[in-house]
Amino acid sequence: MKQLFCSFIVLLIAAGSFGQLSNKSIYGNNKEAGKYYDIRGFKMYCEVYGEGQPLLIIHGNGGSISNFELNIPYFSKKYKTIIADSRAQGNSKDPGDSLSYEMMADDYAALLTAMHIDSAYVIGWSDGGINALLLAMRHPEKVKKLAATGANLLPDNTAVYQEVWDMVTPEYKILKDKKNKSEREKEGWKLLRLLCEEPHIPAASLNKVKCPALIIGGDHDVIKVEHTMLIAQSIPRSYLWILPNSGHSTPVVYKDLFNAAVDDFFSKPYRVIAKAGRFN
Repeated sequence: MKQLFCSFIVLLIAAGSFGQLSNKSIYGNNKEAGKYYDIRGFKMYCEVYGEGQPLLIIHGNGGSISNFELNIPYFSKKYKTIIADSRAQGNSKDPGDSLSYEMMADDYAALLTAMHIDSAYVIGWSDGGINALLLAMRHPEKVKKLAATGANLLPDNTAVYQEVWDMVTPEYKILKDKKNKSEREKEGWKLLRLLCEEPHIPAASLNKVKCPALIIGGDHDVIKVEHTMLIAQSIPRSYLWILPNSGHSTPVVYKDLFNAAVDDFFSKPYRVIAKAGRFN
């Protein structure tokens, strides 16, 4: 079977949206910066760059540390930049059958604890954005502020465009019905099932996100703009940022603007804008 379209990241690579990323990134296989942590039943691979306030960066479904090669150099100049391969992805192998966003959010909380980090700023992209939201909901003490781009709350066409589902579901149906999966197919199936069957996060539950949040999307993202707006509106202290002429790859296509805006958000106090302040 051909390589599975098991994630938004893979779909975007197939479409050429990651043309600015190199195939020879040092990130993701840097022995000097990398270390394995024994947490929650598997070895989680993590790399750390720079010094300063802790910043945790979380990649998307089927992705890896290297997806942020255009962002790590910027943030590592100011922050202790922590980026890991999520469970069952990259170098973080996991032979188990189960995989959920809640499980991965708990993994990241355990990683911070293992690194003796009380709390961190958090950036999440795509499934990493979902993980960032759940981390703030399930472990609020771990998150100072979060920036999430391309996240969704539901696995349906209220959140994701039908044309995107039409690209993903054929492989999903084939693997769902296949009885004797190879090891590679089992690995892909875990991620594909996660993509097509989860998450299920009620918008009202986002009131558990107590930290300030910057919710980001492209105006031509795979996630509908109105769904990104719903996420922002459901978080008590949030800003909304929709980038023009952009799909799902906001940290890549708008790397300089993305890096600077997220850094600015982390650096400044959250501002309540109301009443006369709305005219400013």
